Amino acid sequence: MAVVSPEVRPKPRRRGAVKPLSRGAAYLLLALGAILTIAPFYFMFVFATHDRSEIFQLPPPVWFGDDTAKNYQSLLERVPFWRSLWNSFYLAFISTATTLFFCSLAGYAFAMYNFKGREFLFGIVLATLLIPTALNIVPYALIMQALGWIDTPRALWVPGMAGAFGIFLMRQYIGSAIPKELMEAGRIDGATEFGIYRRIILPLCGPALGTLGLITFINSWNSFVGPLIIFRSPETYTAPLLLRSLQAVANTDWGALMVGVALTVLPLLVIFVFASRQLIEGLTSGSLKG
Repeated sequence: MAVVSPEVRPKPRRRGAVKPLSRGAAYLLLALGAILTIAPFYFMFVFATHDRSEIFQLPPPVWFGDDTAKNYQSLLERVPFWRSLWNSFYLAFISTATTLFFCSLAGYAFAMYNFKGREFLFGIVLATLLIPTALNIVPYALIMQALGWIDTPRALWVPGMAGAFGIFLMRQYIGSAIPKELMEAGRIDGATEFGIYRRIILPLCGPALGTLGLITFINSWNSFVGPLIIFRSPETYTAPLLLRSLQAVANTDWGALMVGVALTVLPLLVIFVFASRQLIEGLTSGSLKG
């Protein structure tokens, strides 16, 4: 005897339920978001190729012009741009290298070693993330003044070489992606504790190190408040600080300024285009235990 299945009735829609977006509407929203994100960068490069008088026309230019060389020459006549760009690169490189070393070392210790007060110390590290940056400005300036580090790059990279975010990221990744049995195997083979860190832990932390390095480099490259507090002479200015000095109350050469901004942002855009996948993988690879 055949079994007749009961009639399947659709569940009634609850009052107030939101109908999911169709695929076309979702793509439209994503396209609008992409346009709003890309537009400032596009117009930055467009304005870098136009004279100041053309930039402030109504409507403004939407395509590239012929004044790039003129704006570039004006930029070099006004400020030592390439020196400031080198200062930015030097500061970003040193900050990234020291942050990767000390944060990975601290994260390795918090993840792999059981010592008294470990969770308490890690809680203190995380609590520093809750302190607003504005509250640190005056104490930071006074401490750097007392140390005699005003107008020196180490005043910027030394305080941040063991940041709480970097320690947290490395601790979470190492604790979830690297088994402790590898440490025991290294000890059996006669490796020292630092040798285990250097030869076993670091090679396995590629995604997390790449992510932390990219974030640190970009933040250091774009840093403005720190250099504004520390650097006093134009020879030590970083690129963001130098470009800000071009903005006068009146008669600002916006074409030259846009060329400088474009040249400053271009390396970051190139790095992000090639490393965006690494950034996403590094932020998510340690979220689940294997």
